[in-house]
Amino acid sequence: MINTVIFIIHFIFIFFVFRTKYKNESISSAFLNFALIIILFSIGWSLSSIIAKWIMEPEGWGKLFDRDTFSLSLVTIIEFFFYRIYYKPDIEKYYKKVKTEI
Repeated sequence: MINTVIFIIHFIFIFFVFRTKYKNESISSAFLNFALIIILFSIGWSLSSIIAKWIMEPEGWGKLFDRDTFSLSLVTIIEFFFYRIYYKPDIEKYYKKVKTEI
């Protein structure tokens, strides 16, 4: 269940970034950012799985929070801070544009 929520959050984020880049820049920029997010997620999940393997057993900390869920949570937290820095100018520009339209 937690894994599903994490994947849905990533899907919504990809959609938001794609739409924002498409409106503000171009379709090629939107696809490049789409690919960047997918690649960083894949590599981050692989690396966080290695870290999770060192920290815990496959059963994890319960039925709903196993080792895979821990690694997905870890990569999501790291991505949150990275993307907050990386996309900050785009998000600020988007909200300025939305405020002026209202």
